[in-house]
Amino acid sequence: MEATKRILLIEDNPSDIDLTKRAFLKARIANELVVVEDGEEALDYLFGTGGHVGRDPADLPAVALLDLKLPKVGGLEVLKRIRADVRTRRLPVVILTTSREESDIAAGYDRGANSYVPKPVDFVDFQQAIEQLGLYWLLLNEAPPRMSR
Repeated sequence: MEATKRILLIEDNPSDIDLTKRAFLKARIANELVVVEDGEEALDYLFGTGGHVGRDPADLPAVALLDLKLPKVGGLEVLKRIRADVRTRRLPVVILTTSREESDIAAGYDRGANSYVPKPVDFVDFQQAIEQLGLYWLLLNEAPPRMSR
């Protein structure tokens, strides 16, 4: 797979971060994985603010994997802000969370999620889900054109 396409993982659980890294490694997905551990840092990363001042906000990841239950700024609010800004509104966002609540699924899609994937509990199932996400979003999916400023 192309190593130039970056993946943004927005996840606060250290165990889930490690599992995701291991799953990408096992699936031979060599793309850079940028990890941010709360909603505020995710927004700072995407918009080049806060601790990420100087990062070019036009250099977006190929896909963002977004947990819903995040400290500081919740996942649904992060998604809302991503969709509200012309620079990021076309960024593919996959909600990757433990919640299977119908209300969370509906809220995710209502706010513009491209996909909603419940995290499998079993590592083998989780690894397969990550591999399929990687194959789809990094190889098969045609990325949207960049928004003009």
